[in-house]
Amino acid sequence: MTSTESDLPAGKCDACGTTQKPLVKVSLGKDFFGRPYDRLSPSSDLSPKWYCESCSVHKNLQRDFRDIRAEFDKLSKGQASEIAGTDQLQRAQMRLQEIAAALDSHAAGSRLIDLTDVNALISRMQAQAGSQSVTG
Repeated sequence: MTSTESDLPAGKCDACGTTQKPLVKVSLGKDFFGRPYDRLSPSSDLSPKWYCESCSVHKNLQRDFRDIRAEFDKLSKGQASEIAGTDQLQRAQMRLQEIAAALDSHAAGSRLIDLTDVNALISRMQAQAGSQSVTG
């Protein structure tokens, strides 16, 4: 059985508030680092969020940004981190650039993530990489 747009739930997008588009639930998959992502597992999650297509894309960007920021914060504190290696760090920086470009080109509507925050993290990562190459 295939799903059509009319099969998708109607209602209000939890991000932008639109009621004019079909909604999807962003709940399962893998995060940026390949770890399982399942926001509906906890029994305390009694109100799952529903997003229009555009906002669901932004929700995924938000999740990637949040995960990269958390791993960079660990790395900055000298803790074990998913981005400890050069390749992983470069991959994370590339993803942040992609996120910034997507947010910059987004015309209107709700943003679940602020471009200023993304650019600030990019700058922090570049500054740390620059200081490591000078001292290392």
